[in-house]
Amino acid sequence: MSLNKKSALDFAQVLNEALPYLQHFTGKTIVVKFGGNAMVDEALKNNFARDIILMKLVGINPVVVHGGGPQIGKLLEKLNIKSRFVDGMRVTDSETMDVVEMVLGGTVNKQIVNLINQNGGRAVGVTGKDGLLLQAKKLHHQKKASSDAYTSEIIDTGHVGEVQNVNTDVIDMLLNTDFIPVIAPIGVDKNGTSYNINADLVAGKIAESMKAEKIILMTNISGLQDKQGKLLSGISALEVKELIANGTIYGGMLPKINCALEAVKSGVKSAHIIDGRVPHALLLEIFSDTGVGTLITNLKTDVTDNSKKHK
Repeated sequence: MSLNKKSALDFAQVLNEALPYLQHFTGKTIVVKFGGNAMVDEALKNNFARDIILMKLVGINPVVVHGGGPQIGKLLEKLNIKSRFVDGMRVTDSETMDVVEMVLGGTVNKQIVNLINQNGGRAVGVTGKDGLLLQAKKLHHQKKASSDAYTSEIIDTGHVGEVQNVNTDVIDMLLNTDFIPVIAPIGVDKNGTSYNINADLVAGKIAESMKAEKIILMTNISGLQDKQGKLLSGISALEVKELIANGTIYGGMLPKINCALEAVKSGVKSAHIIDGRVPHALLLEIFSDTGVGTLITNLKTDVTDNSKKHK
């Protein structure tokens, strides 16, 4: 079907707007944390796969890290294994860890790989255990006592871990042979013990170790908002800290924000928190002037200014 004149002009404008971003990001590595609605809605999943493939075709090196909390919860429920959470973290005993590995390293990882491959890409799925990609240690979580704000207790969360080191050789090997890495957030310690690690934190550590151009965290919200509910599309790391201090950013958003701040502080050029409910959110965030989320950099911005500068 041929385009009418207006549609043709609109299409040309889109390509023209994308040109400087295509030029700037060619050859750069972008780490994408795949999660939220984009992982469960069939249309959004296909949009994501095609976005990743297009990024690869225009010369960008996408690295995908995925979560899978809801899928883990569903299988645990079927197996009559009770889920317990502490400050949003799933307490992971040995029995639960077996299920985590089955879901993240098997079902979810292979579904994403298959989705990319079926849409014409070349993806390879790995867990952090493959090639000692994610070297981990047990996470010792401190929980503040509810009765006393000044005291805390150490909670044993079982096989919940944190990243000690990222072996980038595994990722480099895949990128250099023109594959798209799809990584499940399971780590392993020096004794061979497996750990369930927060996918946002894994994405951040991989972005830092790869000296990535960007880290993009897909969520179920529009991005960071001020106290009036207005989207902040461009903001500096310093301004984010101010929003945390005054209570604007709190609760479940804090781990994502801290991950983004740590990545930017460690040399990643920018971090993005984007709305995965928007079709083709990745392409809109990377190749358009406005984007669909919040861009965090080390550059000073006006927190009231919603203009977005991707470079």
